[in-house]
Amino acid sequence: MDTQHYDVIIAGGGAAGLSLAYQMISSPLRDCSILLIDSGTKTQSDRTWAFWTDTPTPFEPIVYHSWDYLHLADDAREQRLDLKDYRYQVIRGIDFYRFVHAALDACPNVTRVQGCVAQIEDGPDVARVVCGEQVYQATWVFDSIFRPTQVPEDERYQYLQLHFKGWEIETNADVFHPDAATLMDFRTPQEGETRFFYVLPFSSRRALVEFTVFSDTRFSHEAYAQALQEYVTEVLQVAEYRIVDEEQGVIPATDHPFPRQIGQRVMAIGTKGGRVKPTTGYAFVRIQRDSAAIITSLLTHGHPFAVPSDSQRYRLLDAVMLELMDHYGQQLKPIFAQMFARNPIERILRFLDEEGSPIENLQLIATLPPWNFIQAAVQWQLSHNTPIRPFIQPLPDPHPEHYDTEGDSWLNVAARMF
Repeated sequence: MDTQHYDVIIAGGGAAGLSLAYQMISSPLRDCSILLIDSGTKTQSDRTWAFWTDTPTPFEPIVYHSWDYLHLADDAREQRLDLKDYRYQVIRGIDFYRFVHAALDACPNVTRVQGCVAQIEDGPDVARVVCGEQVYQATWVFDSIFRPTQVPEDERYQYLQLHFKGWEIETNADVFHPDAATLMDFRTPQEGETRFFYVLPFSSRRALVEFTVFSDTRFSHEAYAQALQEYVTEVLQVAEYRIVDEEQGVIPATDHPFPRQIGQRVMAIGTKGGRVKPTTGYAFVRIQRDSAAIITSLLTHGHPFAVPSDSQRYRLLDAVMLELMDHYGQQLKPIFAQMFARNPIERILRFLDEEGSPIENLQLIATLPPWNFIQAAVQWQLSHNTPIRPFIQPLPDPHPEHYDTEGDSWLNVAARMF
């Protein structure tokens, strides 16, 4: 059988694979031949993607709902936050699949096949993709197929799971506020872990209610159902409701490094490429930015690998936060409440997006209880047996006159760290 050649092969047709393919056909690379391989048909809404943004994404036409406010709650207080220039949006999986598939199918240079990728073989000039009895080759292969077994556990890193189960429910009475999405509701027993509920109201009588946990292991179906039932009836105080849809999933929450270039002709994208923010589970907007960066690299350098590297300071912060979740998970409830109460929402979202300025990040961190993070940082350093200092070496400062010339005061170091 002849080996079919393409300019680009994308392994996996989830958010990362489809986003990259869609942005490619919307760019000067539209004439490239693209093969997209996915094991499923994507004919059902198996997930939703929620995200905040202050700029339009390429998928504005299929935004299912948008909110102008965020709601947070714990046992002590509730907060309603105006998102200002941001919007919190959700895209349903089925709408995303249909939208992108239609665009790809209208492009004569794109081929979609259903099949399981068994192996990717790198080479100096082309990479080969084995799919059943068929072998394909391409100048560039983008691999979005994440297999947890391919990530060998290393005692230096945290390997938590962000796992969740959601019910989309309908009520007989007006219960929800459709203009405010509940980002975190901690009114549930923490049991030494980080647990919260997440509510996306689509109308006053319909919402997605999701139970989310950071922990080592997933729960049984019965445990998720019990937690959801107790939250709906006792916290939301809804006695009568109908479950019209369900979703369940798990996202790796780890500081284990994910290399981007995994071959001379192969690049990891999506979860496999470390595009999931481990401490939040958010990935959709990060994937869009990464797809755009890959295309820019191809156009500018002739290869896809010249994409921005992950910030060392945010890697360190994620690692310490995961340490805190693992060993002191119940302490996250007051920390998040304090963070949202004492900071402008724009500062928080830029920090979580890894786009905050050094001074903004320092201002935010100064509002948090220091002892919790000192404990977690010490625990992290002991488990790594690695000094923190290499992670926070400042870049050469173009304006040294802005700092104390009599040595590295703590503010000097902190400002350059963050």
